[in-house]
Amino acid sequence: MNIEKLRTHISYDPSTGIMTWKKVLSNRGVVGAECGSNVDSKGYKRVCFEGKQYRAHRVVWAMHYGEIPSFQIDHINGDRSDNRICNLRLASNQENSFNTRIKKNNTSGYTGVTWSQNAKKWMAQIMVNNKHIYLGTFADKNVAVQARSKATKEYFGVFAKGVA
Repeated sequence: MNIEKLRTHISYDPSTGIMTWKKVLSNRGVVGAECGSNVDSKGYKRVCFEGKQYRAHRVVWAMHYGEIPSFQIDHINGDRSDNRICNLRLASNQENSFNTRIKKNNTSGYTGVTWSQNAKKWMAQIMVNNKHIYLGTFADKNVAVQARSKATKEYFGVFAKGVA
């Protein structure tokens, strides 16, 4: 990815996260049109530049900071289409995984909080370095959520996704 060439062809507005074409590479492109509007199967916007597909947030990072990111880029608010520079941060694979969405089969509405059929109570747990850490069982779901929230802040720091 040639950053200077990107900058000559693409304009980026950091306050909106939108990229537009300044100069087109083919007869299919339109100057002034949004680029990076097609979305892949994981919900990330993609940019086709010089015959290669790039995730838009990586193009944004490279254009804004002048270097190709060496780590993953985390969307702080969890919205993969929000490419405002204030919503992007470098993250290791593990840090990026801390800020993931709630799974579709989640029944409590909170990550790491599940109903234990055996105990007939709410169970809180967290995974750190591929190890499950048991936080306890609680009669009150809100107490289980608070336990998980406290552990999330303790283990994940700024990458903690707000749970409560």
